[in-house]
Amino acid sequence: MYTSYPETSNMWSSMLTQGTSGDAVWVVVSLVLALVGAFLVYFMFVKADKKPANKFLEWLKEFLDFQSMFIEAIAKISYIFIALFITLTSFALIGQSFVGFLITLVMGNIVTRVAYEGIMILISIWKNTKEINKKMK
Repeated sequence: MYTSYPETSNMWSSMLTQGTSGDAVWVVVSLVLALVGAFLVYFMFVKADKKPANKFLEWLKEFLDFQSMFIEAIAKISYIFIALFITLTSFALIGQSFVGFLITLVMGNIVTRVAYEGIMILISIWKNTKEINKKMK
């Protein structure tokens, strides 16, 4: 036979309330620390005019200053992933509709390719603009 103890339910509700208020405090502290850290890193490292001492710090400065971009590699990998996913998923449609399978296989990959070519055009424009800017200086 199960009996309810009021003390136990009060204990659990007070523990849940304390956890929630503790989480809120941590979020505020995290926000303040992140804000202070962002300003310190920006003004002391990213905006600094002197060249970093070693290769890693130089890479980190370029990374934080967005002089080197990872979006091209991420876009290429995600295109391959999505194209493979569409191709493999389309085979699930063979049993239901062969025409649906062909449309998904062909049109899905064409639409994906066109969308990623648009992304790559934007990346190419950025890279070309960066090269032109380098030559102008």
